[in-house]
Amino acid sequence: MKNQNINVLFLTRYPVEGASSRYRVYQYLPYLKANGVRFQVSSFMSEKMYKKSFVSGKYFSKVVLSILATFKRLWVLRKYYQYDVIYMQRELLPFGPPILERLLKKSKTKIIFDYDDALFIHKRSTYNKAASFFRSADKTIKIFKTVDCVVAGNRYLKEKAKEYCDQVVILEVAEDSKRIQQRSNHTNKEEVTIGWLGSTSTIKYTRLISNALIRIHKKYPKVQFVFMGGDPDFQIPNLPIKHMTWSLDNELKALELFDIGIMPLPDEEWSKGKSGGKARTYMTAGVVAVCTGVGYNRELIKHGATGFLCNDEQQWYNALTLAIEDSELRQRIANNARAYVIDHFDLEKQAQKLVNILNAIVNAPDRAIQ
Repeated sequence: MKNQNINVLFLTRYPVEGASSRYRVYQYLPYLKANGVRFQVSSFMSEKMYKKSFVSGKYFSKVVLSILATFKRLWVLRKYYQYDVIYMQRELLPFGPPILERLLKKSKTKIIFDYDDALFIHKRSTYNKAASFFRSADKTIKIFKTVDCVVAGNRYLKEKAKEYCDQVVILEVAEDSKRIQQRSNHTNKEEVTIGWLGSTSTIKYTRLISNALIRIHKKYPKVQFVFMGGDPDFQIPNLPIKHMTWSLDNELKALELFDIGIMPLPDEEWSKGKSGGKARTYMTAGVVAVCTGVGYNRELIKHGATGFLCNDEQQWYNALTLAIEDSELRQRIANNARAYVIDHFDLEKQAQKLVNILNAIVNAPDRAIQ
């Protein structure tokens, strides 16, 4: 593609440790640079603030860090005019009305809003209740009305944004199949491991399938349960769980260890905004994804061919039982799933789509983005 020498200010919510910012922005940067796109990246949260956001209490420390983060964001924005477009991964400030967004719009600055969760539905944070108090679902709607373009993680999010913004495009999450290699071939010569990847804010959803997991443990006492990224003190009674601390390197080790990866979600409107990141990571690694059949998961996974979709305890139990007992089935699903991800969510292809979006907004803002 012709080098348009675009200059972009990426404003992320999280540092690279935060999955949504890593998947929506950071992983594309080397490819944008190779395409001649100039950029600066600034995260609202520091690494320290990000880690503290998953710890209950410590309100004074969180307030201080939030104030510092706000000043940092304002400082970065003081030179907004140097950029052709500002790419917001979530809102500019995680609290208050979209004042900064409106000021930028009045200055004729081109703004792109990227989101991969149903932010227009208020969901209270377990670990930061004070921040939840200052958040408003209406803020997302107001941002839709303000920005030049919305980049959505899936069709459900796109359709919602289209109610308020003319330029809306889907950019599904890419997976780096070069970084995440396919795990070794599935066999039942060693103990099968059921794994979960996530964070302290999402580990609670594993309780939704606790009965099925406990039944699996009783039937297959040698099956191991390994959770990565959640609260190390989290427990499900009568279920032995081994916890692993998340890091980029440890994630690869866990994916090599997992035979089956679970992704339980509540069957509610908010879940329709999830963009399948966890399931796609399992699929890339050749780990059999067993997920709640809700929202985007139903588009991503072909039941029995690239993973399993479950909606009640018995379906979870049946799917896990089948995957545990049949290593040849696990291998077929692993091969199919990885091939599907490489074909549909290749990192370089998705990065090129992002370059095309940036070019379109900067050079042809009135033309519909394909």
